Amino acid sequence: MNTPASDTAEVRRGTAYGALAYLLWGVLPLYFALLIPATPWEVLGHRVLWSLLICGALLALAGQLRWAIDMFRDRRLLLTMTAAGALIAINWTVYTVAVMSGHVTEAALGYFLNPLVTVAMGVLLLRERLRPAQWVAVGAGLVAGVYLTINYGTLPWISLTLAFSFATYGLIKKHIGSSLSAVQSLTGETVVMAPLAVGIIIWLGVTDQQTFVGEGAGHTTLLVLTGVITAVPLLLFAAAAHRVPLVTIGLLQFIAPVLQLLGGVLVLGEVMPTSRWVGFGLVWVALIILSVDSVVSSGRSRRLARAAEGAAV
Repeated sequence: MNTPASDTAEVRRGTAYGALAYLLWGVLPLYFALLIPATPWEVLGHRVLWSLLICGALLALAGQLRWAIDMFRDRRLLLTMTAAGALIAINWTVYTVAVMSGHVTEAALGYFLNPLVTVAMGVLLLRERLRPAQWVAVGAGLVAGVYLTINYGTLPWISLTLAFSFATYGLIKKHIGSSLSAVQSLTGETVVMAPLAVGIIIWLGVTDQQTFVGEGAGHTTLLVLTGVITAVPLLLFAAAAHRVPLVTIGLLQFIAPVLQLLGGVLVLGEVMPTSRWVGFGLVWVALIILSVDSVVSSGRSRRLARAAEGAAV
């Protein structure tokens, strides 16, 4: 049985794992900027293939390599992994295109909007009931979306695609639940994406558009390491998820888009007009409301649980 001290240590360790995962996701734009002149498609191909190699090695070390073969015998699991793989491929591709074409701030907006889209999907698809503060947050997010659409002069498709693809991916992962480990899940997703990745690499080679060789050893190494920067944050996140409360994860997730926004503006030199800061401000108001409501609700639930335990004793 865990003691209170060991529980506290586990929470601290989990919080550190989660913070490190989101820190790594936050600096991804700076890493992807180093991969130019590789195209987003080439980055996607290498990201999938090297991630698959890492996951395969981890499964082999754990004696679970046969799981990847058994996955093809489970039609339902295979379809689920295919859907998850397709969504994360869309997310990765759009994100890479955004970063490598100078739209890091729009990508950051997508991940700021993600929690609001997730809540809205819970209402529309899972028939979940929202508390009043959550309705206010979703409403503020909707107002922000309309405002930014008017400000951009068109739909912020990068932000919306990232938000909706990752929120839908999250729903699928919620459906899978704890039946798969993080390594198994990422392995399944990269296995079903592997034919696409191989096709992309071959096509780029045939059309003389690949940069894996010919741009120096440093560039080649950076492309190989896309597997590491993909797998490591996911494994850290998985290690954090079962150690810390969901509220903590919800608060930690804002680290990544904040760093992405700062990196885009301060390091990569993207311009953010004042009118756009207003739109981002509306999104942040919505997120603050959502976060405060989550913390208050979590505290109330813990107090009720302790009261119930006291009454039982």
